[in-house]
Amino acid sequence: MTQKQPISTVEWVDPATLSSNDYNPNRVFGPEMELLAKSIMESGWTQPIVASRDGQIVDGFHRWTLGTNHAGIRELTDGLVPVVRVDLTREQAIAATVRHNRARGQHGVLRMAAIVRELRTSGLDDEEIQRELGMESEEVDRLGDVREQPEIVGRDTYGRGWVPEKQK
Repeated sequence: MTQKQPISTVEWVDPATLSSNDYNPNRVFGPEMELLAKSIMESGWTQPIVASRDGQIVDGFHRWTLGTNHAGIRELTDGLVPVVRVDLTREQAIAATVRHNRARGQHGVLRMAAIVRELRTSGLDDEEIQRELGMESEEVDRLGDVREQPEIVGRDTYGRGWVPEKQK
């Protein structure tokens, strides 16, 4: 049974043998890309790239990009990246790409607030939390704030762009 699963056949390949697809709607911006690099550097490759038999990437474009361009990540595995191959039509590959992206979900605010508070309680300072979770200081501050909402309303300041034209 397990031999029929792509994950049972992980291979380490030169990333130059893979190529991006022309339909992936997912974009990862600088801070998240840095967090992905940190994840691979500290935890290793925990997810392979998913590619068609001819090497077109179905899932893992950003891992592949790092495996191609990030010197530290290349050094971890002698320049190779982990890949599983799948047999899909173009239509199936498009659907699989979207499903992979959407299935990763989103982080809920209340659970993230509980995580920040737990990390603070365990002794991590805000800078360590920022670094480990890839957050801005404002995110850590807001998620870690245990005061009731009425206590914090009005503490924000806004630029002149928030003032209606007649009040400027």
